[in-house]
Amino acid sequence: MIFGYLFIFFARVLDVSLFTIRMLFIIRGKRLYAAILGFFEVIIYITALGKVVSGLSDPRNLIAYALGYACGNYVGSFIEEKLAIGRITAQIICPHCDEHHLARLLRDNGFGVTVLEGEGKEGKRHILNVMLDRKNINKLYHVLEQSDAEPFVTIFDIRAIKGGYFTKMKRK
Repeated sequence: MIFGYLFIFFARVLDVSLFTIRMLFIIRGKRLYAAILGFFEVIIYITALGKVVSGLSDPRNLIAYALGYACGNYVGSFIEEKLAIGRITAQIICPHCDEHHLARLLRDNGFGVTVLEGEGKEGKRHILNVMLDRKNINKLYHVLEQSDAEPFVTIFDIRAIKGGYFTKMKRK
C-alpha cells in the first residue's frame, strides 16, 4: 500500500521537474531537448494519473499526487538553477566608481563589456552592459566585489544572440 503512495509521489516529482525544465528549454529555443523531455514527461504523468484515478476512493492517493506536484516545482526549479542554461545581460550602473576601470577589470576576467552613457535623476551615469552565460553570474558578482564598487545590477534573460563577442568566442 505505501509503495503505491510513494510511486505516485515520486512519479509526480519527476514529471513536474521535467515539465519545468522542458518549459525553460522551449523559452530558450531548444526545441529538440524540449520534445525529448516532453515524451518522458507525459509517460510518467499518465502513469501517475492513472494510479490516482483508479484509486479515487483513497484520498491518500490524491494527497501523494498533490505533494508530488508541489515538491516537483521546487525540485525542477532547483535543477534548472544548477544547470544554468542560457545567457543573460547584466546591466551595471556604478555611481561612485571609475566605470572605465571597472570595464577593464571585467574584460580582464573574460567578460564582454559595452559602456553606454545615460542620464538619471542625479545626472549622467555610465551603464556597463555585460553579456554572459548564466553559469558565470557568480564570477561576475565576485569581480564586482573585488572592485570596491557598489554597483546597481539588473539581470535580463537573453533568448538569442547573433554576432559580437559571443560569436567570436565560439569560433575560438
